[in-house]
Amino acid sequence: MFFVKANEINIAMIQGLVSEEIKKDLPVNADIEPQESLTNPPQYIKAIYLTNWSAGSDKKLAYVIKLMKDTELNSVVVDIKDFSGYVGYNTDLELPKKYKAVELRIPYLNKLIKRFHDEGIYLIGRISVFQDQQLAIARPDLALQSSSTQAVWKDYKGLTWMDTASQEVWDYNIDIAREILDRGFDEVNFDYIRFASDGKLSDIVHPFWDEKTLKTHILRIFFRYLREQLPNAKLSADLFGLVTVNTDGLGIGQHLEYALPYFDAIAPMVYPSHYFKNFIGFERPAEHPYEVVKYSLDTAVKRIRNYELGIRTEIGTSTAPMPRIAKLRPWLQDFDLGADYDASKILLEIQAVYDAASSSPEIFDGWMLWNAGNIYTKEALH
Repeated sequence: MFFVKANEINIAMIQGLVSEEIKKDLPVNADIEPQESLTNPPQYIKAIYLTNWSAGSDKKLAYVIKLMKDTELNSVVVDIKDFSGYVGYNTDLELPKKYKAVELRIPYLNKLIKRFHDEGIYLIGRISVFQDQQLAIARPDLALQSSSTQAVWKDYKGLTWMDTASQEVWDYNIDIAREILDRGFDEVNFDYIRFASDGKLSDIVHPFWDEKTLKTHILRIFFRYLREQLPNAKLSADLFGLVTVNTDGLGIGQHLEYALPYFDAIAPMVYPSHYFKNFIGFERPAEHPYEVVKYSLDTAVKRIRNYELGIRTEIGTSTAPMPRIAKLRPWLQDFDLGADYDASKILLEIQAVYDAASSSPEIFDGWMLWNAGNIYTKEALH
């Protein structure tokens, strides 16, 4: 691993053991040694999302760090592997290299970690799991297949998906998670942990899923496997916002209660623009951010309370659920869709989180803002 080698050479330089020729041949911008996780992580996460392109830009990083200093924000979610499937940093893992799935959008990951940690910023690495374009190219045998074309299946956006039941896909993503944790990330956030949607689903052939086992059960096994493989890590899961109110798996296998024992935080994407027409009586839910977010989180709290009640009443039986470790940390909307999301609407979303948490503060550990362009509404942040 080059960063280890570079660190060893730096030590040797101090001791006067490295020749001028070796010094001359060192890369000018070599990465530094792996970092430790943040010593005093925030108890309440207030985060924004960054693409790996943004994280590799000095100009964008300067903007983000200033935003952190000027507001209540204390955490950043950075893409490690996004929907493209590219691992966006200087990985030492062999499989992403073998699969031609490395693109250095963040040239020196350890330096990035140190830069954030030096500012006291909590760092979360986001991994898109089952939506992965590069892995599908390299390993089409692990991807969803089309019964009509005999090729890899694609959704309406032309995107490919991996089979949710493939343990090889699980392990590929877990190796990436383990590496960034070893480098110093404070937490790993798993996204696209679901079955495919938004395409001709009847055309899908699953190479691994038997199409009989419930989708929710497959994901429950996957969640448990994540925790078994990363037992001491801080893990979070992105789930659809409707997971808070629906118990049918939404056709994608996501069930709130099945995630509670395995993640430290569950991040329902309660973007009001993503709710269907006439949700809780609102023709345009996006125009009612407080009500939509508050209702979703209130419902989630009730379900979590019932889950915990189940533990107390069924303890010692074979049907007793595992203890909850997860807290709620919703994704909130900071983008225009369905309505103009100015500071007032974003403030209403944030207030809805605080109000939902007022009677159950132990169930919440923060909130996160999403904007794909990574430009955030400073006026909404204290």
